Amino acid sequence: MRTYTRRDLLGAAAGAALAARLQAAKPAQLRLGVTTDEIDEDVVTASRFLRRFGLAHGEVRNLWGKYNTEQPVEKVREAQKLFHEYGIQVSIVDTPFFKIPLPPETAEGQRTLDKEWKLLDGAFERARILGTDKLRVFAFTFETGAQPDRKNMPRIYELVSEAARRAKKQGFRLALENVGDSYVWRGAESGELLQHVKEDALGLTWDPNNAAETGEKSFPEGYRQLDPARIFHVHLRDFRKGASGKVEWCPVGEGEMDNLGQIRALLQDGCQGTFSLETHWRSPKGKAFATETSLTALLKVVEKV
Repeated sequence: MRTYTRRDLLGAAAGAALAARLQAAKPAQLRLGVTTDEIDEDVVTASRFLRRFGLAHGEVRNLWGKYNTEQPVEKVREAQKLFHEYGIQVSIVDTPFFKIPLPPETAEGQRTLDKEWKLLDGAFERARILGTDKLRVFAFTFETGAQPDRKNMPRIYELVSEAARRAKKQGFRLALENVGDSYVWRGAESGELLQHVKEDALGLTWDPNNAAETGEKSFPEGYRQLDPARIFHVHLRDFRKGASGKVEWCPVGEGEMDNLGQIRALLQDGCQGTFSLETHWRSPKGKAFATETSLTALLKVVEKV
């Protein structure tokens, strides 16, 4: 656990003051949090950080060194008890569901899918414990540098539809993330997914920074291809293009992402989803420092919304 210096405490006071202004100025529907393991994988450390900034939401991916879906349910219950003590509401539970190559239509492929359905059932149990009805999922991957075979899309849509039907029966919603090397990476592909998968238990975790990796102008062009009512969750951070032209993550405010424009558009379009800072940028001073740097800048953006 980190030991705080006098400089840290002064920074904390500034963060608390900024958070107080945020609470007074932010739109009521902007439920902002942070992916907790981008602060620390220790639940208490992450919870204290969130409260220091006046935030009451957290996105749960890793807990104490393991993906939440790999933790026994007893550890997940322990985590929820701690979140509750600190007044933290889990906004969404992250899962690795369907973040795999599309299995072939063979007996071996069916065994792979059976493992995925079992993973999803376990994720439902953990989400129920953590008090959220939303799970982050994916739409299959392809090899880095390869071109996805679009002939696979009907089967992918059907498998995602089946997952959404299973989720609805259990009282959950699936927020499918557009992510690198996935069949759903850009805003364009996210919009096509929503057109083909009509189940109301299926929506998006919209990540405009991931979409920008493809060269798409994710906001506003990519975003315009989405149905805001089916955006269940949003990832916020920042990116810039390196010397090679490849996208790299950076502190909020030091890159190309128009976070102010994106947040304004989402709220104006009636999006009811939750928001998380998913820092990704790393600092030599550690990931808590990197998250604090980006969160401080993001809160200033939110003040202008």
